[in-house]
Amino acid sequence: MFVSHAGADPAWAEWVAWQVADAGYAVELDYWDWGAGDNFVLKMNAALASGRMLALFSEAYFDPDRFTTEEWTAVLAAKEKLIPLRIDGPPAPAILRALLAPSLVGLAVDEARRVLLEAVAGPRRPDGEPTFPGVAGGGRLRGMGGSGPRLPGSLPRVWNLPGRNAGFTGRDGLLVHLRQELTSGSRAAVHAMRGRGGVGKTQLAIEYGHRFAGEYELAWWIRSEEPALIPDQMATLAVKTGAARADTAPEETLEALAEELRTRGRWLLVFDNAEDPAALAPYLPGGSGHVLITSRNPAWQDVAIAVEVDSFARTESTTLLTARVPGLAEHDADRLAQELEDLPLALVQAAALLADGLTVSQYLHLLGESVSEVLDEGRPHGYPVSLAAQIRLSTQHLADTHPTALALLRACALLAPEPFPLHACNRRVPDPPPALVGLLNNPLAARGALRALARQGPRVQDGTVQLHRLTQSIVRDQLTGAERANAARAAETLLTAAYPGKADDPTTWPAWPDLIPHLLTPEPADLTTGAGRYAVCEACWYLADRGNVPTALPRMQDLHHTWTLQLGPDHEHTMWAANYLARTYSDTQNHAQAR
Repeated sequence: MFVSHAGADPAWAEWVAWQVADAGYAVELDYWDWGAGDNFVLKMNAALASGRMLALFSEAYFDPDRFTTEEWTAVLAAKEKLIPLRIDGPPAPAILRALLAPSLVGLAVDEARRVLLEAVAGPRRPDGEPTFPGVAGGGRLRGMGGSGPRLPGSLPRVWNLPGRNAGFTGRDGLLVHLRQELTSGSRAAVHAMRGRGGVGKTQLAIEYGHRFAGEYELAWWIRSEEPALIPDQMATLAVKTGAARADTAPEETLEALAEELRTRGRWLLVFDNAEDPAALAPYLPGGSGHVLITSRNPAWQDVAIAVEVDSFARTESTTLLTARVPGLAEHDADRLAQELEDLPLALVQAAALLADGLTVSQYLHLLGESVSEVLDEGRPHGYPVSLAAQIRLSTQHLADTHPTALALLRACALLAPEPFPLHACNRRVPDPPPALVGLLNNPLAARGALRALARQGPRVQDGTVQLHRLTQSIVRDQLTGAERANAARAAETLLTAAYPGKADDPTTWPAWPDLIPHLLTPEPADLTTGAGRYAVCEACWYLADRGNVPTALPRMQDLHHTWTLQLGPDHEHTMWAANYLARTYSDTQNHAQAR
């Protein structure tokens, strides 16, 4: 029996496959029987050729872009036996409606099992007297000690997960991948879902818990922002499971819970918003259960298997927006998604404001005027804070714990959204801002600052630091006048320290491409030192040497105009700008302007 199902319905597929196997049938299920490196199409072809197909009809099953379409159409074309079961409401395509498709929707577990097995066995008269209903029986797998998954949608007795988000959208592929990783048996069943703030890590963990609730005997949610509060939450779990009494000493309670979980199977613990792997590690139990961690910190390699959670795919973004904002045109949804970088939290907040009557044009205008104010509004249910508030809290945390990391964050907010090559900051800078002295002169201090920064969401990788454009906009918008001046000074310091040398020196050429976007970004008035101004002019020379005058010319015009007003036409730095500007005019054959 081959179980055919959509990727969005793995909980149903596992429950059905287990029940059919327990009844004595040979079952093939992709999650159980197909491994890494297998040819998916060949495996599917062999499965269809070797036995009957049990098809789990759902809305996702009939999506024309899924492989399930090839599966059921191939069976129909070959006039083979197809056993259909409905697991959600929508009707099947017209060509399949003549098939009798028993429904499991809304049935209790025993009734659902009976309907399933009757569909598999087909109609038949009993050979002898039926068993008296009061006599309990057990199947083949139960006889081997298996309890089997519960009916999908039913919740464990020990359960405290947050309520399911009715508007949860997309992520089917990521949920399936996560389930496969946790149940593969070949790797640790502790997985850390990591990503920047607002990508929906917590919502993904909640959806996983609800979607696969039938696979677990207990599921427990542990708020982990503050490690000191973890023991009390685990002690509550120990009492719920009967591993300890309420008056048991804390240390004994945690030991009892660890022993209980080691001897149990099919449990799920979720540590939400954990930021320090070392602080969390003592609370991770052994055993055959599953652990999910959500975190902005990328450094979980010693504790857990990393699962990257990034922004939505564009189709997921537009689906979310059009579902939440009736009448929203597809092209307007696409414009919004692009401006908000497909970030789920930002999209949900935008949808809330649009649903309240704001037009797309009004929203985009306000976003350009004050991104922080706009992204403080429309906080959805299930999110503790808005995106702007989340970034405000992160910067305050850095101000309290790591001023160097805060200075780096604010400096990068004034640079380009591409990775900044911090590893290239080898040039000595006279009189750097105090907050950056350790970062530039002490590798160990630099490592500490980068670790602190990475815990707040920016991407720190291979000696580079990257802030997403939307994060940059919010950080900039939240700066006071004095804070912005300090950030501009720090940004110029970084550019000066990373300056490779004169653009006509071939030994400097490999270092220029990574730095160019950042040298083109700062406001000319924010450049206050000769070294910073000279580095920006040299960047334009580098571009002009490579024929990219359309980029170099407007930048040099802006620099020359601003410094003429700021410093006067005869200032040495203004004269530098005039010289570089004349060169770029000459490259466009505009010799009169060059003269």
